[in-house]
Amino acid sequence: MEPGTDRTGARHIRLTSHSGGPLAPPIRWGAPTPAERGPIVGTTGNRAHRNVIGTHSGSYGVYRALAVAAGALSPQHRADLTNTAPTDVIGPYPQWQNPDAIVSLDPWGAAVADVFADQLAADHDIRPTIAVTKAHVMLPEIAEALQKGRLRPDGRILLAGGAAVVTKVAVEPVWYLPGVAARFGCDEAALRRALFEETGGMYPELVTRGDLEVFLPPIGGQTVYIFGDPRDLADPAVELTARVHDECNGSDVFGSDICTCRPYLTHAIEECIAGTQRGGVGLVAYSRKEGRALGEVTKFLVYNARKRQVGGDTADQYFARTECVAGVQDMRFQELMPDVLHWLGITRIHRLVSMSNMKYDAITGSGISVGERVNIPDELIPADARVEIDAKMAAGYFTPGPVPDAEDLKKTVGRGLA
Repeated sequence: MEPGTDRTGARHIRLTSHSGGPLAPPIRWGAPTPAERGPIVGTTGNRAHRNVIGTHSGSYGVYRALAVAAGALSPQHRADLTNTAPTDVIGPYPQWQNPDAIVSLDPWGAAVADVFADQLAADHDIRPTIAVTKAHVMLPEIAEALQKGRLRPDGRILLAGGAAVVTKVAVEPVWYLPGVAARFGCDEAALRRALFEETGGMYPELVTRGDLEVFLPPIGGQTVYIFGDPRDLADPAVELTARVHDECNGSDVFGSDICTCRPYLTHAIEECIAGTQRGGVGLVAYSRKEGRALGEVTKFLVYNARKRQVGGDTADQYFARTECVAGVQDMRFQELMPDVLHWLGITRIHRLVSMSNMKYDAITGSGISVGERVNIPDELIPADARVEIDAKMAAGYFTPGPVPDAEDLKKTVGRGLA
């Protein structure tokens, strides 16, 4: 290795806080066609082409940096997009042309190889931010539903072995900063400053490059599971059963019984399968916002605080313990959540499998109508999760039954740490 260079061969640090060059394609968010909108260029191979703040892959961009630093990946690598085209074509839908309807993802992110073919041929390193594929999903809860006769295999939606056939969509976050600021009712300059300062100055362009309006944040994205024909999602005459679910690794993956996350998720999947078999379509949108977007470390600290407090883990102190540790009860802030629904062309959800008032308000507030709301059956609530569910119902979550009062909440007590 030549003295004074790193493994990439660079001799100096390259700052990008200066004004953009003439080679960077402009982005006109909400334009009616991809040609008018322009591509999202978040790659670093040719920095003269970059027209966004940040890079692709969200938080995984850090792993890319490790691979480059270790010499395992060339920073000039170009993705070979041969045979990577979506298995199902999504859109375009009218919402794609509304700069207020979608502000946190790129509507054209799955089709870049087609709609930006000319720019790719001209050596612009444009990467997809959405991928669409087919998959089989196998869950023991669905196998149990088959055994108990709640579901029956049809060979198309649900196979005899218990696998559900789905279209699966991965979505990376792409934030249009003026639109994000408007959603949260704050000034764009204040948003940019907070993003810059609270990431330790990771992205100076947030405050030095007002000409760059698109930010690829270092956060997790989301995965969408579609049961049935994806085109039916945009047809309000076709019954849509849907759940929007925020990540809970402890419950979703490992079955922790302190919350209702996994049972509610698997119940929603069962409802989606049954609804699709009735001639409808099903949707589960899974967002990576671990621990109410507070992180798993904070979540576990809160667990300890709840279990060790005087009087035990009571429903009346459920939200207070979180706020004591994190300073806020919840940072999922569902304002951006409906974007993926608009990307799919959805205008009506007939059956929303969710008790969350925040999710319901965000969906209906974005212009999507909701018919029936489906709560989690009592028999699916783990004993230690009664604290959570009672606290949430008292706080305004949907329930078809009685709402616990202050005295009821004091009586709902979870187990200790042991």
